[in-house]
Amino acid sequence: MNFMSDTAAPAHPAILEAMVAAATGPAPSYGNDPWTKAARDTLCKVFETDLDIWLVSSGTAANALGLSILCPSHGGVLCHQDAHIQTDERGAPEFYTGGGKLILLPGKHARIDLAALKTRLDFNDPDFVHETPVHALSLSNLTENGAAYRPFEIQERAALAREACLAVHLDGARLANALVSTGASPAEMTWRAGVDVLSFGATKNGAVGCEAIILFGAARKRLQELQIRAKRAGHMPPKMRFLGAQMSAYLKDGLWLDLARRANMSATTLAAALTSAGAKLTHPVDGNEVFAHLPPGAAERLQAAGAGFYPWPDGSHRFVTSWATEPEEIEAFAAALES
Repeated sequence: MNFMSDTAAPAHPAILEAMVAAATGPAPSYGNDPWTKAARDTLCKVFETDLDIWLVSSGTAANALGLSILCPSHGGVLCHQDAHIQTDERGAPEFYTGGGKLILLPGKHARIDLAALKTRLDFNDPDFVHETPVHALSLSNLTENGAAYRPFEIQERAALAREACLAVHLDGARLANALVSTGASPAEMTWRAGVDVLSFGATKNGAVGCEAIILFGAARKRLQELQIRAKRAGHMPPKMRFLGAQMSAYLKDGLWLDLARRANMSATTLAAALTSAGAKLTHPVDGNEVFAHLPPGAAERLQAAGAGFYPWPDGSHRFVTSWATEPEEIEAFAAALES
């Protein structure tokens, strides 16, 4: 009953098999291999557009490097006050931008409030020497509280950013879960809605450790800058073929969406067990995360039964399911709640 994080889940066998297959014989280094090329070609088909990619092994690297080509050292990035780049990345975006400042905005369920965004953008004055000028907007889908933005909600925020000459970054560590729950296509949720740079996650959904920094449209002109920054930061893997093999296997025959669908269904079942036992959900279950205030004594009973989960800063608890969550785990969880 491990509901600590989807990063605690094992890698999917198909992805492991692809890595083993890539371990035969020599191959070109630093992303010039057939597996990385195949991953890019497949991502072009998945997102229905030409794009460029850079593969890294962690979401923090993807977010920080992606933002580093959008925000200069003297600029700022607008994000939600609970965004992963703010709460969980130990200053990596500031470090990789060389001093760029995160400027925090409010909003329910970690979705940036549209009115608050408009107010902050109206206030932005790049010519005022005492102010940190804003250069980028960063959104997360799923958000840090497990809620999904629909395509029109991303488009609304991206349009405001575009009017203010800002670039748009999307943290898509759990993008697959958001797509499954909303029914949107990858294109609708990203570049068609105004996203310039996407951190596309696979690690939380079956990969060993693989994320793609995806550049859309005009952002593709910054590929060389991204590669230079990745090299200086130590994120230019010599044997990138093993990242390319992971991404290719992840996308093959829609595996990534099947795995996300499985994780989302487990979360829905888990949420039902919690509410039946008197727990109060604090955020919508739009993916594979459940946040709930537990009845008195429930947390202790669950822990005694061997369940793993996180206390959350607002007094609730977070439960995360994965592609590998078994029905028996949720049944045991429900039994412990009812005991």
